[in-house]
Formats: sequence, C-alpha cells, structure tokens
Amino acid sequence: MSPRRRLLLLGVAGLAVTALLIVLGARLLGRSDATGARPDQARPGTVVLVPGYGGGRAALSRLADRLEAAGRTTVVLTLPGDGTGDLLTQADTLDSAVRDALRHGAPSVDVIGYSAGGVVARLWVDRHHGAQVARRIVTLGSPLHGARIAGAGAALAPDACPQACRELAPGSDLLRRLDGPLPAGLPWLSIWTQDDETVQPPDSARLAGAVNVPLQSICPSARVGHGDLPTDPKVTALVLTALGTAPLTAPTTCP
Repeated sequence: MSPRRRLLLLGVAGLAVTALLIVLGARLLGRSDATGARPDQARPGTVVLVPGYGGGRAALSRLADRLEAAGRTTVVLTLPGDGTGDLLTQADTLDSAVRDALRHGAPSVDVIGYSAGGVVARLWVDRHHGAQVARRIVTLGSPLHGARIAGAGAALAPDACPQACRELAPGSDLLRRLDGPLPAGLPWLSIWTQDDETVQPPDSARLAGAVNVPLQSICPSARVGHGDLPTDPKVTALVLTALGTAPLTAPTTCP
C-alpha cells in the first residue's frame, strides 16, 4: 500500500472515530442531538438529592424514601468537604452522580437541592449544561442570592467561615456570576418558607424564570422552619407533584 493511500485510510478512520465519540457523548448527556433538546417530560428518571450546608443527609434520606415509595429511583449525594467546601467542587460531584445515573440507563434526571444544595444545582446547570439532562429541578429554602448569616460570618469571623460560607455571602463573586436567567424551557420549582430562620431574607430563594412558591402563599397557617422543609408533609406533597409528568405550574391550593 502506498504511503499516500495509507494516510488517506487513517484519515477516514480518524473521522469515523470522532463521529462515534460525538454520538456517544450526546447519548451520555441524554441528548437526542446536538441542538440541546430537552429531556422527555413524560419519562421521569433518577432523582438526585443534594444536601445543604454541612452535608447532612438524614432529612433528605426521608424525602428520598418517600420518593422511592412513589416508584422513583433516588440518590442522596455525599458532598465533599462535609458540605462546607467549594460549591463548584460540589457541583462537580453532582455532575458525576448525574452522569453515573445516565450511564446506568436513566433517560434523564430530576434534581432536588435543599438549602445550599439549591445553589449547587444552579451552579451545575450553569457549569455543566445541566439543562440538557435535567428534566426538572426543585429547590427548598435555597439562598440563591445569599444569606445574611453567611455575610456576617464572612465579614466578622472569616477564619470560622469555611469556603462555602463565604461563597454564600450576598454579593460574593460566585453568586454574582450566577446572576442570570435560567436556560429556556427548564422546569424549576423553588419553594421557601416565610418562617425561615436560617436563610434571611427567605425570598433569597426567588429565582427569575422559575415557578416561585412561598409556602405560606398557599398554606397561610403553615409553621415550617428551614430545617423542616425536606420533611414537612405539605412540602413533600408539592415536591411529588412537581416531579410528576403533568406540566409544572404554580400550585394554587395547600396540599
């Protein structure tokens, strides 16, 4: 075989391998093509739950059990650095869990972020093109615009305020980089409680482009603190409905 013919064949083989990798990559990302198609809303996949600051999994494990009883497959993340380290690293951990679920056959993922876990979900969407594989996202009491307690800690006791604490201070560099609209067509429900004693102001959870629901707007008598959000029966009912197959809309009645 002449050297020129050998080079031609190698070039064709290289193009074939490149095309195959592109197809496989698109499938791993849950995309039907390279146009950024959204996951099928009628085919719920794995639910990945992201704990809040400190990484406690117990409350979310109860919510995961409820989702499992409803027939869903769930994963509760174990966050690096005990949930107090770099939120970008936590978003990388979320992405690894998502890719693992897709590799094991999930058609898409739903993500639930509790407290700072909601900021991690927002970072994941922004950093890892999460809107291409996330069917729906729900956040519970998430300081998407920061929390005063984190701001006070960063200003008054920076040595006692770990990296995630500093990143959750209102106006932090990380939060400023997230100050933009959600990707079009990504169903996102943000729930918070006016009784939140940790995330102040509570409507730091409000997110442009999401379905925003202060719990007391539909359940005026509800007395739910920040730590109660993942286990409160009314909130759980809202989450189960939001992760169904009907279009995601703002609830009008208390469950």
